[in-house]
Amino acid sequence: MTDRKNERRGLGRGLSALMAEVGADMSFSGREPEAGAPVDRLGVRSVPIESLRPNPDQPRRHFDAARLSELQDSIREKGIIQPLIVRPDPARADGFEIVAGERRWRAAQNARLHEIPVIVKDFSDSEVLEIAIVENIQRAELSPIEEAAGYKQLMERFGHTQEKIAEVLGKSRSYIANLLRLLNLPEELREMLDSGELSVGHARALITAPDPVALARKVIEGGLSVRQTEALARKTPEPRKQAQARPREKDADTKVLEDDLSANLGMSVMIDHRAGGEGQVIIRYKTLEQLDQLCQLLSQVR
Repeated sequence: MTDRKNERRGLGRGLSALMAEVGADMSFSGREPEAGAPVDRLGVRSVPIESLRPNPDQPRRHFDAARLSELQDSIREKGIIQPLIVRPDPARADGFEIVAGERRWRAAQNARLHEIPVIVKDFSDSEVLEIAIVENIQRAELSPIEEAAGYKQLMERFGHTQEKIAEVLGKSRSYIANLLRLLNLPEELREMLDSGELSVGHARALITAPDPVALARKVIEGGLSVRQTEALARKTPEPRKQAQARPREKDADTKVLEDDLSANLGMSVMIDHRAGGEGQVIIRYKTLEQLDQLCQLLSQVR
């Protein structure tokens, strides 16, 4: 039976904590090293680079090309100094899934390395996702949208609360909540945030705006600060909803009365009779003479 105590061990530990405990755990999930892949005293082994695949739930989706190129040059010159953390691939018997270090794996591919140093650990799906999120957050390599999407996965897939996530990451609950709100932004605005055209502060100011995308373009074009963006969002009027007033059907008696009055006065008469007995009579005149005639008729009424 799976040890349930291990199910929660990943959240909040980060890569440095993982590396610290590697020497104490040499089981490597019960999988023996392949022939020609010796394990050193720290548990590091070399495996074919093609035997690794990235974590499909990796929260980071964008890899900066310039930084990847710099890492590629460093790897080509000095090799990979820090081994990747991997686990046995649940979908492939002879492969491994990357838990931490996908950027190094990508750079190593570009540098045309044939083997790559790894430490194999036994992690659950929950731990893999948790560690990937924590590692990237600690290294400040996630965009705000990627970070928010990672938190959402932790909550929806593994039942973590905002309070728990905030506690283990050393952040406030309001920070987590505000970041999660960014996922409600339109896709175009999320792309502006991912590309760095807008900051998190700008995006938060635009969340409740009636047309956040249009306002975001004004913010970018004008180089507005967060405070200016907040003021702009407050000044933008809410679009008025068109009143879809359906004309009430008038009964036959009301229509007859309208026709009689119109004929007697020689003017257009409309009767708006409402439930409860109240209403109004609207008389339309076309000339001042008609208005004078109407006034004379009304003055004769005693």
